[in-house]
Amino acid sequence: MRRLFVAIRPPSAIRALLLAAMGGVSGARWQSDEQLHLTLRFIGEVDRHLAGDIAAVLVAVRQAPFEIALNGLGWFEAREKPDALWAALSPQEPLKALHSRIDRTLGRVGIAQDARAYVPHITLARLKRSAGPIGGLLECSGGLTSPPFTVDEFGLYESDLTPDGSVYSLVERYLIG
Repeated sequence: MRRLFVAIRPPSAIRALLLAAMGGVSGARWQSDEQLHLTLRFIGEVDRHLAGDIAAVLVAVRQAPFEIALNGLGWFEAREKPDALWAALSPQEPLKALHSRIDRTLGRVGIAQDARAYVPHITLARLKRSAGPIGGLLECSGGLTSPPFTVDEFGLYESDLTPDGSVYSLVERYLIG
């Protein structure tokens, strides 16, 4: 079985900004440079035959290249406590459109559409239940903004879960234009 997802890898300058913003929250498991990505569609575990079909069908995804920028920080909650910190992006519309195109394309090989609302973000840290307050990070980040960067490709990635965190490997790269 292969655990797959579709994502955008931010350019090195954007990843450097994200790495520089990390810190100041006890109990946070910060992402490494190699882990920074913007998920377009989590697929999950599939057998190798379906993985091949997925890699082949994603070639059909087309959209005009677009620009996005970092635009603030946010968090997801579990049981009314933050469990993941992330960087927001704007504008969200082209990312949501690309997500929808990928979702529809994956339907051609039997992958059910994503039932959850798509929230474009780049995960910065996973938080333990005992994590310290995140307010200091939010204040120190200064809003975490960046110059715009162009999105003209995405990738199909495989995720291997290890005791030290996930290890991501690029399976295939796709130009969108």
